[in-house]
Amino acid sequence: MSRERSLATGVPRSRRLRRRDRYALVAASLTAVSLTASGCVVVHGELELLPAATRAEAVKAVERFTAAYNKADAAYDSSLDAEYTTGALGIIDEARLKAGHVTDPDGNPDHEPLVLSDVKYTIVEKAGWPRWFVADAKGSKGGDSRWLMVFTRGGLSEPWQATYLTLVAPGSVPRFEQDGADGLAEAVPADSAELAVAPGDLSKDYTAYLQSGKGAFADGAHTNTLRSTRAKNATKPGLATQYIDQPLTGGDYAPLALRTADGGALVFFTTHHYMKQTAAAGATVPTPNKNVAALTTGEIKQSLTMEFVANEIALTPPKGSGTGKVSMLSRLEGLTAAKGA
Repeated sequence: MSRERSLATGVPRSRRLRRRDRYALVAASLTAVSLTASGCVVVHGELELLPAATRAEAVKAVERFTAAYNKADAAYDSSLDAEYTTGALGIIDEARLKAGHVTDPDGNPDHEPLVLSDVKYTIVEKAGWPRWFVADAKGSKGGDSRWLMVFTRGGLSEPWQATYLTLVAPGSVPRFEQDGADGLAEAVPADSAELAVAPGDLSKDYTAYLQSGKGAFADGAHTNTLRSTRAKNATKPGLATQYIDQPLTGGDYAPLALRTADGGALVFFTTHHYMKQTAAAGATVPTPNKNVAALTTGEIKQSLTMEFVANEIALTPPKGSGTGKVSMLSRLEGLTAAKGA
């Protein structure tokens, strides 16, 4: 499934087009398209702003994901929910289930079905594909945290897939800018110039910040505190730990952003990370736990390199407002591979 930037660039939040005006705009746009003698002009996706889904469709998508997730978790079989996951969540979930199958080939002895309740749906209005919506639910796992998920669909013939999943504290999700008549949320283009940091730049800027400590990010658990923890773990007797951080923005890992009521945006984005542990001469790398060992290739002699994918949620303010700092709301990281050497 491919990710494409929203075609809704430049639609004023305070002056949304009424439906009859949208129809007129589409008709005028199509009339202006001329067909050349060499062939037809192909219009990819709709030009009209449309709801990503009906509420009934969104409810059904969450139900199908939950059912498939529970089957896959019980059997430790990623093929059972592969159709309903993609992007950051998909690769993290696949690796988790792969490790579980190695350690417990007969299935998950600790399986407890995931139950999602009090689900709040935010339906996005946008042109073109992918279409997407957000589900904010109380989960039977994760303590008091809310499960904040993004579901995407790349075309009418494709299923809805859970693409992003993070856990957030109750009450921490901001209020979204919504259409007064329909209650639809506004998708923010990846290259929006209205924000302190454009959604399309967040993965690059955040990974650069983790390396240097420089960037427009507010202090918090996933910024300066994370860097401090890394610094403490970098050098220990007989063991050195290195960190590499890379942006991940292509295809199913593209960022998705919702306009917030204050004119900013809530952005879902993905990052890619490596952590390499190297033992000094005469020392050994700490024995990895069973889940890491299950995903490790090669023999661990003097080093172990672990690969991670993380999905994050950030609040980026309107350009020129307040401190101009991006706040990291949540971060969920999963091991996807490891290699010994």
